[in-house]
Amino acid sequence: MEQILVRRGCPTGPIKPMNAVNNGPLHSAPSQYRSNLAEYKAARIPYARNHDASEWIDYGGEFVVDIYSLFPNFDADPENPANYEFAVTDVYTERIQSTGTETFYRLGSRIEHQIKKYRTVMPKDFKKWAVICEHVIRHYNEGWANGFHYNIQYWEIWNEPDLSADPNKPKKTWSGTPEEFYEFYVTVATHLKEKFPHLKIGGPAVARFDEEWLGGFFRRLTKEKTPVALDFFSWHCYGTNPDKMMAKAASVRNMLNKYGYTQTKSILNEWNYVKDWCEGWVDTMMTIIGMKGAAYLAACMCAAQNTKNIDMLMYYDAAPCSMNGLFDFYTWKPLKGYWAIYAFSDLADLGTCLATEVSDPDLYVTAATDEKGNTATLVTYYTDEEGREEKTVTLQFPDGPTQKFSVYTVDETHNYEKTAELTGNSVTLTLKPNTFVLLKSTHRI
Repeated sequence: MEQILVRRGCPTGPIKPMNAVNNGPLHSAPSQYRSNLAEYKAARIPYARNHDASEWIDYGGEFVVDIYSLFPNFDADPENPANYEFAVTDVYTERIQSTGTETFYRLGSRIEHQIKKYRTVMPKDFKKWAVICEHVIRHYNEGWANGFHYNIQYWEIWNEPDLSADPNKPKKTWSGTPEEFYEFYVTVATHLKEKFPHLKIGGPAVARFDEEWLGGFFRRLTKEKTPVALDFFSWHCYGTNPDKMMAKAASVRNMLNKYGYTQTKSILNEWNYVKDWCEGWVDTMMTIIGMKGAAYLAACMCAAQNTKNIDMLMYYDAAPCSMNGLFDFYTWKPLKGYWAIYAFSDLADLGTCLATEVSDPDLYVTAATDEKGNTATLVTYYTDEEGREEKTVTLQFPDGPTQKFSVYTVDETHNYEKTAELTGNSVTLTLKPNTFVLLKSTHRI
């Protein structure tokens, strides 16, 4: 029998935003009505990164988010509001904000897989590109050009510039050399931080942990007498093992500390279950939309909460694509993965994380409490191996009065439904592989 110990008297800090995502809710025209606005809002997603929004017609396609779309004529005057095309992005951003989710704005371009690249071509004037971004920020935060006052905090410079570092591979994300990107980043980050010292300016959403590429990046940032500000460092990680994700997070944190960025937030803002990108891709897609993908989602959020090396997770993707394990591609109704986000939001609503001890490496656990002593504990049994057996798990809750727990289950036949009520400081559950439950205290006894 496996053991889980939840230390109600040992708070470890706040529940972090591990339940953030890429992209916002979907809401179609009345003639072909579909919407997940209500479900998206109910999930209480803290942040939505708007990267790759322009891949999807449901968000506005070619006319949304990317700098190439917002300022289509690069030779025009960036000080003139008439040269910007904000309309479609205004609607998309308003839709995100209306659900209570904060926008995490990626300044740059979507990835380009087609033979000729348009959006990922290196800007011919780095400073002018920075000035254009300045006005995008002013539009959404300061009301410039009939804009808004959203107070969007996170502004990310570019996406996966290192993906194209190999000269023998197609340049899907950055057309220039690594050294040219370093100069580009320094120029843009310096300008934006000077104009908006109160905002979080960072990036660059690296695809790999390439020590040579990253070493060059950080050496350039720290070359000046005053190092270039880096409020957050964003990176990506796809795989099948939460523990390997945590190992990469430790490497990222060590790299940041090595170059003096000890206070820089580490944000993993693209991740999902990926077996591989070639022969295993069909299996990957089928896994993402099913129970195993949902269990992986829940396991990674718990693992990331329990490490000091990750400050935010952003699941890829809530957009209508093959990597969306939250909403059905056709109906936009919740899939199993949606309930993992929902359950973690129940932890976030309580606010304070509790120390836990777990006897089994296949069990991923996060517990939370509030000032009234109410608790919630998310327990996930995730494995990437076939044929594993169910586990009997005993949870112990010392350091406080006896409580009554409602058990909410997500498995092949339950979608976060109450399946049991248990009372005591020690309760026992049986979990099937790749399922998860949330134990929520309803009141003290």
